[in-house]
Amino acid sequence: MKPEQAELFLIEELFSQSQGKGVAQNEKLDLVDKLTGDASTRRYYRLFTDKNSYVVCLDNPQNDSEATHPFVSKQSFLKNAGVRVPGVLDTQLAKGYILEEDLGDVTLLSHLATIGDEAEERALYLQVIKQLLPLHRLNRETSDKSGLFNLSFDYEKYMQEMDFTFKFFFGHFLKFTDEDVKSKIRNELDLVCTRLASQPMVLTHRDFHSRNIMVKSKELIFIDFQDARWGIPQYDLVSLLEDCYYELTDLNREYLKKYYFENLPSSAHGQSDWKQFCDFYDDMLIQRVFKAVGSFAYIYATRQDARYLKYIGFGMEKIRQTMMKHERYHNLRKYLFEVYYAG
Repeated sequence: MKPEQAELFLIEELFSQSQGKGVAQNEKLDLVDKLTGDASTRRYYRLFTDKNSYVVCLDNPQNDSEATHPFVSKQSFLKNAGVRVPGVLDTQLAKGYILEEDLGDVTLLSHLATIGDEAEERALYLQVIKQLLPLHRLNRETSDKSGLFNLSFDYEKYMQEMDFTFKFFFGHFLKFTDEDVKSKIRNELDLVCTRLASQPMVLTHRDFHSRNIMVKSKELIFIDFQDARWGIPQYDLVSLLEDCYYELTDLNREYLKKYYFENLPSSAHGQSDWKQFCDFYDDMLIQRVFKAVGSFAYIYATRQDARYLKYIGFGMEKIRQTMMKHERYHNLRKYLFEVYYAG
């Protein structure tokens, strides 16, 4: 897709200025392609030179030179902490310009279509887990000194996400209006969120699933970390292993959970034993996947984009199967699925 002429001229000029700073020197710009953007106001372009390719992000101009940029500042922090994130080659934040390494178009999800067997699946996800662990091991004092991570998944945030799903999944998608039943479901979810909010926190990616990990050659690169915040370790782990886009084999999922548990210090995860870790993992699964269901319903309600509707049933059955394992979820499962199966 070709960019608008005015924006093309702007990109060419900004890239030329980057070259003047020593980036992509002696390279001739041949082509600028507009890329499909995300849900934000950011616009993305792929630049092809006679030797390489790059990605330009045009964001809202940042006029305050003292303010931190949500992507650039966190990219620098995570890179210095040893987390593999996209390289930033140049910026002019006053013009909203960020020149980045080109990661290509292959996500972990699309790459999974090419794997040969269960062993290859395990090896690939183990590589992801090994890269996630350094993020979760980051020293709290170091992270706090950066001033970049002031938000957390506390009780209010967890319940805010549940209310989001009530609004778009129950209200818009199922068109369910019985306030008494919704109140019963919310009260049960309140117990789950209260338990989650009681646990020690680590620095989490916030949206850690197979569409937010890029595959470049043999590297796995984390993207979309702008909203990184404090949360329990199981938050990212559930996001990855209980991804609504891809179903791991049961054997591999349990292996990866156990590997993670055994390689993260107990001071970080805070649970006394494997059973307790798994109990909080299941609480996190219910909250995280129910939030994802709300997001899929939101996308359909606000954009009429039906591509994500197919994941709602998958997510709800994942929730039901988890609830079947524990008596503490009996009432929640009863109320929730009487609504869902009747819809």
